[in-house]
Parts: sequence; C-alpha cells; structure tokens
Amino acid sequence: FFSYFIFTATMTTTQSSSPSTSSSPSPLPTSPPSEPDLPTYQDVLHASQTLQNIAHRTPILTSRTLDAQLGVRVFFKCENLQRMGAFKFRGAYTAVKRCLDDDDDDDNDNDTSNNRGNIRILTYSSGNHAQAIALAATSLLGVPSTIIMPRDAPPLKIEATRSYGGDVVFYDRYTEERDAVAERVKAELSQTHGDSPKVVFVPPYDHRYVIAGQGTVGKEFIEDLTRFLPHDDDERPSEPIALDYLFVCVGGGGLLSGVSLSARALSPRTKLIGVEPLAGNDAQRSLRDDRIVRIPTPNTIADGAQTQHLGELTFRIMRRCVERIVTVTDEELVEEMRFFGERMKMVVEPTGCLGLAGLRKMVESGEVEKGSCCGV
Repeated sequence: FFSYFIFTATMTTTQSSSPSTSSSPSPLPTSPPSEPDLPTYQDVLHASQTLQNIAHRTPILTSRTLDAQLGVRVFFKCENLQRMGAFKFRGAYTAVKRCLDDDDDDDNDNDTSNNRGNIRILTYSSGNHAQAIALAATSLLGVPSTIIMPRDAPPLKIEATRSYGGDVVFYDRYTEERDAVAERVKAELSQTHGDSPKVVFVPPYDHRYVIAGQGTVGKEFIEDLTRFLPHDDDERPSEPIALDYLFVCVGGGGLLSGVSLSARALSPRTKLIGVEPLAGNDAQRSLRDDRIVRIPTPNTIADGAQTQHLGELTFRIMRRCVERIVTVTDEELVEEMRFFGERMKMVVEPTGCLGLAGLRKMVESGEVEKGSCCGV
C-alpha cells in the first residue's frame, strides 16, 4: 500500500511544481482581541465537547532517528489515525452536528415538529472533507449528503466517500469554478427532492464550526504534551514539554487557523508555521500582500492542498496568529512519505507530509534553532 503511494507520487511529481504567478482548558488572557464574527477558543472548547467519545484522541509519536538527523525534538500528532484517516472528521462532524442542533432550536422556537429528516448536507472536496462529511452526516447522524468532487480525485477517496453513504457529483476542477457548481447542484437538489428539502452547505474550511473542530487538534496536542514521555527509557521531564514551533499544513487554512486559536490560548510563545506546496503558494502570498490572493488550481501531489485561495475567516485568523508560511516541493513531500513509511512504519499521504517537509527545510536553513521542540 505504501509502495502504491510512493509510485503515484513519483509519477505525478513530474508535473509543474513552480509557484503560481497568478494573481486542560485554560482561560484566554493571551488570546488576540476577538472580532464578533470570528471563531474563538471558546468555540474550540464547545467543539471538544461535541466530539467527546466521537472523534479519536489521536496519539503523539516521536522518532529518535529524526531527532538525531535534525538536532531538534519532534512530536507528531497522528491525525492519520483519526476516523476516516484525517483531521477533517473533527470539523465536519462539529459543523454538521451544530447545524442540525441549531435547526432543531429554530424548529422549537417556531413551535413546529422536528424537521431534521428534510435536511440535506452539501459540500465540495477533493477527498478528505468529502469522506468526513459523508461519515459524519450520513453514516453517523442519518442525514443525506451530496459531495461535489473533482473527476481526478483519488479513486480510493471517491470509493470511501460513497461507502459512507455520500452521493458523489463530479466536476472538472481545472475548467469549472466549484462555487458555481455548488450553487447549481444546490438548486437541483431543491427541485428534484420532494418536500422542498433544506440544503445546508458545509464548506471544507471557511466555516466557524469547521474551524473550531479542527482547532481541537491543537488543543489535544498541547494538553497531551504536558504529560508526554517521549521515550520509555528517558527520565520524566521536570517541566511539561512546550513547543517552540508548530508546523501545520495549509490548503484553505481551516486546520492552521483552528490550531492557531488553541495555541494562542494554551501556548502563546509557540510560533505557528504554515506549510503549503510550492506550486500552490497562495497562502504565503496572501500573508505577504495582506490580501487574499487567488490562483489557478495548482498541480501538486498534495491533493488536499490544491485550493485556489484562503477563506475570509481563515485569512483573518492567520494574519494575526501565524508567524510565516513556507513552501516545499513535491519531491520533498515524496522524501517525507518515504521517511514515514520506512522509519516510522506509517502510511502518510502527501498533504500530511507538508509539516515535516517544512520543518526539515527550516532546520537545514538554520531558521529553527538546534534543540528546539517542534510539533507537526
């Protein structure tokens, strides 16, 4: 299985990889000033309650080999072991559950019977959010889901989405705007399904509850490090482990912005570093230009980061909380996939390798000091 990923990545990496030129819960004394419409760490706390006994509290792993290679201490939050294989489950379940609960509250306020059976969840995704919505909405919460996916999405992700009960609709990500496709599909769903269904759109990243759900990754990571013993034969540290740097993959920014909320509340001295593919450097350019930069769909093996732009919410959080964005090549991602497979015996998809690739690049350039504690 690992060999399949390496072969696919190696073949795909021959495409262009140049940057696009087109345009325990704590109080919040260290959180940045809040804006009324932005999610906050309080939303992350609520999401954590929603996900209790639903999402896995994924483990933290280390590698002596990697620590020796880089001269820093590296801690991995293994969301590849999450339900459906990615952190996306956290945001999807949180958003769908909260939307359904909010709808129930509206029905009660209007003194009408529960109308949940008439709701349909709609989203678009290249794979992981698709699986997450299908699992959360249809398999777990019993609500029909329609997922708009690119025709060239990984077949395994399409198959998994369908196996969770999602109704898949395809589009061409290189010639069609997925927002326009979503509007068309939403209208079609309203016309073709009886009793005027309420179609609720849950985007992959730019959504208050999605961001809050992804933020629970950072909350758990920082909390669990306070009682983590890296190696069995090490003496227990006299002080809790505190991260100097936290490297987070970036597509639309949902994970990075959510983790930023937790890090600013629980570990304010930790520097947040986003990592994205060199071929899709819209986040890096957006923070540099202080505006959301839009690019064509990038050609990269990191299919989870083939986004064209950040979201309004994610950008506003990132510009206040994130130290910087670095980029890595597809070739660097292949090398990290090989490291995970050969040395840690884990299958990690290319997007999941962005954080380690970014960390390695900054260590080799001297921008991360030897002896630092780094989270990925």
